[in-house]
Amino acid sequence: MVVGMSYVSIFMAWPYANGPLHLGHVAGNCLPADIQYRYERARGRRVLMCSGSDEHGTPITLTAEEMGVDPQEVVDTYHSNISKSLADLGCSWINPVDPRGIEFGGALYNRTSDPMHKELVQEVFSSLLEANFLERKTMQQYCSIGSEGRIRFLPDRYVEGDCPVCNANGARGDQCDSCGATYEAHELANPRSKLDPDAEIEVRDTDHFFLLLDKFQESLEAHASDRQDVWKPNVRAMSKNWLDMGLRPRAVTRDIDWGITLPLDGAEWESKRVYVWFEAVQGYYTCARIWAQRYAAEVGHPDGAYAWERWWKIPEEGPPPRHIYFMGKDNIPFHTIIWPAIIMGMNASEDDIGISHEPSPGNLVLEDNVSANEFLMLQGGQFSTSRRHAVWLPSYLEQYDPDALRYYLSINMPEIHDTDFRWDEYVDRVNNELIGTYGNFVHRVMTLTHRLPANGSNPLANYDDISDHSNLIGEVGSLMTNAIESMERQRFKEALRTIMGIAQLGNALLQEAAPWKFIGSEDSKERSSSLSSLAMSWRLCKCLAVALRPFIPFSSDRLWGMMGEISNIDEVLWDDALDITSPLFWNPETPSPLFSRLDLEEILSKESSLAEDRKDNDVKTRPETGGDYIQYDDFSKVQMRTGKVISVEDHPNADQLYVITVEDEPGSSRTLCAGLKGMYEASDLEGLNVVFVANLEPRKLRGILSEGMLLAADDGDGNVRVLTLDGDIRSGSVVR
Repeated sequence: MVVGMSYVSIFMAWPYANGPLHLGHVAGNCLPADIQYRYERARGRRVLMCSGSDEHGTPITLTAEEMGVDPQEVVDTYHSNISKSLADLGCSWINPVDPRGIEFGGALYNRTSDPMHKELVQEVFSSLLEANFLERKTMQQYCSIGSEGRIRFLPDRYVEGDCPVCNANGARGDQCDSCGATYEAHELANPRSKLDPDAEIEVRDTDHFFLLLDKFQESLEAHASDRQDVWKPNVRAMSKNWLDMGLRPRAVTRDIDWGITLPLDGAEWESKRVYVWFEAVQGYYTCARIWAQRYAAEVGHPDGAYAWERWWKIPEEGPPPRHIYFMGKDNIPFHTIIWPAIIMGMNASEDDIGISHEPSPGNLVLEDNVSANEFLMLQGGQFSTSRRHAVWLPSYLEQYDPDALRYYLSINMPEIHDTDFRWDEYVDRVNNELIGTYGNFVHRVMTLTHRLPANGSNPLANYDDISDHSNLIGEVGSLMTNAIESMERQRFKEALRTIMGIAQLGNALLQEAAPWKFIGSEDSKERSSSLSSLAMSWRLCKCLAVALRPFIPFSSDRLWGMMGEISNIDEVLWDDALDITSPLFWNPETPSPLFSRLDLEEILSKESSLAEDRKDNDVKTRPETGGDYIQYDDFSKVQMRTGKVISVEDHPNADQLYVITVEDEPGSSRTLCAGLKGMYEASDLEGLNVVFVANLEPRKLRGILSEGMLLAADDGDGNVRVLTLDGDIRSGSVVR
């Protein structure tokens, strides 16, 4: 059913304007947001999509200092770069006003340097301060003392050290990428300045304002409970972890000279700015208000500059607006804990009521879903802007088809677990699925039809008998229903596979009907039946053009044109994708293939530069023989301990790896990845008393964090045996 009066907001996490987008960004939040936006429009809903470039905070200043330029130059350059890349990828930011009319919404890709954004963030700061949700506190923060004696407070990302939770080296000052923990910078072990590692580091007192998150604990727990059936497992788990630890006040200001100034009088605040984590999440709200003032009011929305309220406030009657947020998993707590807390605080300060997770009419709405993806890996390692280990979106788009990328990232989207971008798999899926299943079906239908005498109209019109295909029509209808159910839950891979099932039905129909046998033959019952199937295939092509448009818009538009359709595909609803009563239109121009096949060797030769960082992701599971002697002190650094195998599961992203849970001491366990498939059955490993390296730095193997190394013997002829013990011994015993 079309819900014409439903108001839906789509929010994409704001990319930092300190570098070009890479495919990890695209798979994590850019593409999913656009797919959902296009889908919601195709259901007839009123949709507003908001995001933009995050231009404040230490990532920007770090990049500027490394480049030796002003931060403004950095953000201007990369905002333009990111905006163009998103447009070239087919993301729907180019239409601030919905083509159906301003009352249907639109899209705005903005930037946090927008003056109105700054004013609104300051307004929120002041309202929370007046409502006693912000509190001034003295905190300890690292300072660097350079060789010239310069003293400088170090914002969190200017500090690196060892994570206080998992001990991972190279953890940022505010968050550990290895375990996802967040903390204050002064909690780091072995801290050092990122800009000047040789500088002395000391902790000094500095005054800042803190958001009193502890006041929101109970309401946020209730909110999380309400979302248990909506949030993905990773969102539930990370949010629960934060809540279970107990929420603490969190600083919302920082000692930095780049960002939004505080709406406070006094020289003591002149050197401080609004902390970017507190500012950036407000961008969804500020962007909606800027859109309303800049576009809705200008083109005649009945609510003028207040049009944003339709997408943000609980109405007196009717359903509340729905908010769907798209991001990578590292941003989950900021959207399930911090941003809802800010919204609750804004509601409470506005209405002078207590904190509540159930907004009243006139209040700002809380999110419907936080659709956070896991990470897209690159050939086994995490995409990294700092290490230049990435496939950059602008470079890709200069050479390859954007729809091919959109298809591959959609069908390989890291929705539940980390997935891997590999050029060989990309080529295989594009050639065998996108082209082999869908592209070839469309091209066969188009070229076969063009072999029939046309006379200025579609030659299949005379053979268009839908009564011959009632079962097929029912099957397609069921597939579309299933795809809608998947899309309503933001399960894009599932939806795309379902829609591709329509192309498979079409290929089977063509194969059975064999219309190529009857193109030049005389009229007969068999010919009419075969061409009726070709006419039905034509309708399936139209259905696929509409259904696949959220995923591959460029090729859908090209197919629509090849079919001679006179309607605007952008206005065709999913409910009407298989319209069995519409006339068959005609374009006399010779059809061309929607896609070009890819050559793996050619692509690999172009992308060989990616190999330079591959060494960071190679993990040896067995020691090499030979080599030089080592000193005893070197050997003594290796800690080998005993453990008992509790469980063995297949690795979700690697054919040769098991994911093994080992009891490493009584009541404790850890995860080890081991390349033992084909050598052991999982059941043969369970219960074994084994030996493992306990102090090997944890690292991700194809998306799973491995916390050590299982020891095994390899004779070089393919025989591998796990090192086991000749009797029982307490797990965690030291191997000497």
